[in-house]
Amino acid sequence: MQNDCRVRRGKDVLQAEASAIEQIIPLLGEEFSTAVDLILNSGNYLVVVGVGKSGLIGQKIAASFASTGTPSFFMHPTEASHGDLGMLARGCVVLAISNSGESREMRDVLSYARRNEIPVIGITRNVSSTLGRFSEVVLRLPNVPEVCINGMAPTTSTTNTLALGDALVVATMAERNFSREDFAHRHPGGKLGLQLQTLTDWMSLHPHEPPLVRETDDMQSLVMTISDGQNGCAAVVDEDGRMIGMITDGDLRRAMDESFMSKTVADVMVESPYMLNETMLMSEVVKLFTENRISNAFIVRDGKPVGVVHIKSLLLEGYV
Repeated sequence: MQNDCRVRRGKDVLQAEASAIEQIIPLLGEEFSTAVDLILNSGNYLVVVGVGKSGLIGQKIAASFASTGTPSFFMHPTEASHGDLGMLARGCVVLAISNSGESREMRDVLSYARRNEIPVIGITRNVSSTLGRFSEVVLRLPNVPEVCINGMAPTTSTTNTLALGDALVVATMAERNFSREDFAHRHPGGKLGLQLQTLTDWMSLHPHEPPLVRETDDMQSLVMTISDGQNGCAAVVDEDGRMIGMITDGDLRRAMDESFMSKTVADVMVESPYMLNETMLMSEVVKLFTENRISNAFIVRDGKPVGVVHIKSLLLEGYV
């Protein structure tokens, strides 16, 4: 019975917060477009400020802007009053967050911004508040009750602020034509960063000489080359160094018979193998490997092999 009550309460909270977000939609208008213009036309940083829970939401918003093409950082208003106001310079834009609009810690930031002609975008439910009066543009939050059982702890208000911040971030990055490649440059770490790397990035971290053989090489030379390369394969190249085929250790096993040692590379090589381009994303490489059930492939530049990728490396390093 207690579990049912908890689940019901959880669902009630989510429903209340979802309904609160819906109330922001009709409030968006010219002010939102003006705010996007201010951010896009800034010649300096977007500086996000907020206190308490609003400050924590502000940190996330600043991080989202910074990772999607808008240089941004979070500044705590209390620290600002003790010297950090020096971080604000002409060309900056301030994004100030306060549900009530009357956070006393923020007043020094607002006054400094006005004196130095630094535009302020305010996020608040109270347009006539101190924050509202000091802001060049106000993005209004709906006046909805907190879903907290006491109606006090920031819940619906912070959810609305986060959603409105996301709307600003996405609208801004869309106008900057921020691409997946741009995103990859700013996210080199973690699973996401790995998937958005290109093979060029991968090769810079894995410099090596690809194992190469010629059509006329014998089996002993081929076996030694594959063994030394430690990737279970060798690229077959012509006299100009262009890749014309490939041999894997699986191809070797299939070719083993009484006449194996009398064969040449030309007898066992696979023509027209899968080849990789340096500009391919690692996610595309993983997809190619898994969909075609291959374990390795060579990276080719101007028809010549410059590197090799093996599925075991992708697995060990978290690409798969």
